[in-house]
Amino acid sequence: MGIRLPGLVHAKMILRRSFLTANQSTSSGAAAATDIPKGHFAVYVGETQKKRFVVPISYLNHPSFQSLLSRAEEEFGFDRPMGALTIPCQEEAFLRLTSCLNGS
Repeated sequence: MGIRLPGLVHAKMILRRSFLTANQSTSSGAAAATDIPKGHFAVYVGETQKKRFVVPISYLNHPSFQSLLSRAEEEFGFDRPMGALTIPCQEEAFLRLTSCLNGS
């Protein structure tokens, strides 16, 4: 008997699609993102001006981060020219969320 985690599965699908888009843009001539350590991924955060953050993959286990990913999927889709996920929230809210996730 297995445990089903639909939120986690959905978050992984979002991330996988984002990586596929990033790989396609990298293979078409864009520079590879070599500054992302293993076990992490890049996201762009902001409503008007986007700031890049590198966050641990373990964030995908948290329902609050999964909610942000769902919002990103609804608002932006997956065809992102920056090659990373774009999260539609204020930078301050994202920093508060990540500080809570780091403390847990």
